[in-house]
Amino acid sequence: MKQLVIAERIFLAVHVISTLFGLAGLLIILPNPQIIANLPPIGQTAFGWSMAGGGVAYIVFGAIAVSLYAYRTLGWWATATFMVPAIFLSLGSELLGTSTGFPFGHYQYLSGLGYKIAGLVPFTIPLSWFYMGLTCYLLGRAGLKVVVGSSWLRHWAALAVAAILLTAWDLVLDPAMSQAPVKFWVFQEVGEFFGMPYRNLLGWMGTATVFMSVGAFLWRRVPVLLSRRQLTLPLIVYLTNFTFGATITVCALDERFLFPVSLSVALGVIPAFVFWWTAPTLATVEDILSDRVSVDSPRSQVPATPAEILAK
Repeated sequence: MKQLVIAERIFLAVHVISTLFGLAGLLIILPNPQIIANLPPIGQTAFGWSMAGGGVAYIVFGAIAVSLYAYRTLGWWATATFMVPAIFLSLGSELLGTSTGFPFGHYQYLSGLGYKIAGLVPFTIPLSWFYMGLTCYLLGRAGLKVVVGSSWLRHWAALAVAAILLTAWDLVLDPAMSQAPVKFWVFQEVGEFFGMPYRNLLGWMGTATVFMSVGAFLWRRVPVLLSRRQLTLPLIVYLTNFTFGATITVCALDERFLFPVSLSVALGVIPAFVFWWTAPTLATVEDILSDRVSVDSPRSQVPATPAEILAK
């Protein structure tokens, strides 16, 4: 378990660092070609590699960090039953979107995000749906206090909140990736909402709700109880990815885009922080789990994860 914690923290750190390097490259180095010209040959080569693979690296490292975290905290069953639907259902939605325009509007991916599946969707895109989707879902469950015996109304409310958190991230991601000088995808229609079609936001909400609902259904017998400390990684991942999109949007686009950034803060950043802050302490979680084990299975060996304990 200690090795998992170390690996998880390393990949999280690399995810954050690669995000900062990406921001520096897009906002400082590329707009000032003299900086590149003054680099030694090895520096120019390294910069070329970083710009070619930076978008892939930060997504892959984020997905690995969240996967290790989920496996350590939730167990392999909960991790797999969220990961598989998230990746395949989001990929299906993206393939449908890039082929027909439904549900996101007409758009296409450019280069910079890795190999394209079917020549349409970079393989990194479903990975980002997975790790950001799980991050938002865990924060949403914590905010709505979804625990053992919670009503389906509370479960659905948590799904709605998680979908809003994920869509709030898109409010800064889409302008940054499709309208900044360096583009990673483009819309092939005039968008009504700061260059984005309104149905793009509905597509994000719908896609998130679908794959999170599948994960929630498969988790129905594996309730999750996480402390504030255990939710720190999801919060860091959410804030890191928000910062990436928001910084590009604020620095590379005009002042009109302060509105979607502010909306993203109100609907995403603030609720995520509140959900993390109001989560129970680790001592409280341990007390709840201890009481559950002592009452339900006093002679059994305590499982390795809170999800396994609660499933007893």
